[in-house]
Amino acid sequence: MTHSRTPRVAVVADDLTGAGDTAVQFVRAGWSTELQLGTAESTADVVAVTTDSRALPPERAATAAADAVRGLRDAGTDLVYKKVDSTLRGPIRAEIDGVLSVSPPGTVAVVCPAFPANGRVVRDGVLLVDGVEVHRTAVGDDPVSPVTESRIAELLGARYVRLTGDDPEANAALLRDSAPVAVVDAETDADLARVADAVTVLGDRAVPVGSAGLAARLAETWRPVREPAPALVVVTSLHQAARGQVAELLADEWTRVEQPDAHALADDAAWREWSDRVVGTFDPAHPHTALVAPDDRTSGLDPALVARRFGELAARVAERYPLSGFVVTGGDGARALTASLRARAIALTGEVAPGIPLGTLAGGPGKDWPSSPRPGASAPHRPHRGR
Repeated sequence: MTHSRTPRVAVVADDLTGAGDTAVQFVRAGWSTELQLGTAESTADVVAVTTDSRALPPERAATAAADAVRGLRDAGTDLVYKKVDSTLRGPIRAEIDGVLSVSPPGTVAVVCPAFPANGRVVRDGVLLVDGVEVHRTAVGDDPVSPVTESRIAELLGARYVRLTGDDPEANAALLRDSAPVAVVDAETDADLARVADAVTVLGDRAVPVGSAGLAARLAETWRPVREPAPALVVVTSLHQAARGQVAELLADEWTRVEQPDAHALADDAAWREWSDRVVGTFDPAHPHTALVAPDDRTSGLDPALVARRFGELAARVAERYPLSGFVVTGGDGARALTASLRARAIALTGEVAPGIPLGTLAGGPGKDWPSSPRPGASAPHRPHRGR
């Protein structure tokens, strides 16, 4: 079960080594990532492929890059990273043209092969390797694809753009106006972050072109910002402190409270109708939703039945909607909930407060949900309005 809406990213490299070392940057940033050796469906957030085109003639390299990106976009890819050699070997401009040919109109390729950690920097549009112009290094005599020019814009027939300040919107505008191919500087990781911020503003109207250095920064800035998922509060305890918490919940504008009467709990048909309504009308926009057992137990309600029904109902909600976790009052309610979620244990990670353990569910489909079984001591946290 997954509720992820992470956009798909494609890394298109010209060789397998480059695809791998770039894909690893996304792994380190927490993305699910797959290095594909052939065309295949994938549920990963990031898919890395190679066109094996570094030594191909320009026309064939352009076709290979275009075919790869077209297939990935058809499969649902939103964002493309064109991995190139950090010393600019290979038919890079041809591959860029191939990628742009299957990209949205107005897309700009943003070229920055800098990788400061490996001694590659771009200063004033010139690629330096350990302080030496790249064409003056051994790469200039490469037997397969020698690099004869260190001025990147000259080498690629592109425009050199000097990004100014730390305003991503302003830098994005500079890049947009420099389409189809813009070359930018980066001598430090902070410079790469500035480039990544501008590229992120442009969204799918930018194709970043670079080494693993720029990819590492984009792995951070491309991560989607998600609204926090709501918490589900389950109150089956009749303890006085728990009932005091219920009063707090009822007065809390951030919490939606669902509380059946004793008849709805005792009667199978009435319970089915009431619980179906709760599941069907659950609103993830509320930071907290509380399922609260009735105060009235004079009708002889079986505590085990109350706990079981609330545990099953909470599990139904969790199966349909993304949740950040559970707060449970009452030991029977906590046991019923974990049983309904098919968890084998609660892996304890600490305490919210003395006597209120905090942990994550171990085993079962909901193993990543945090859970706080608690006897009832203080009202759940109320978020600020700016959530």
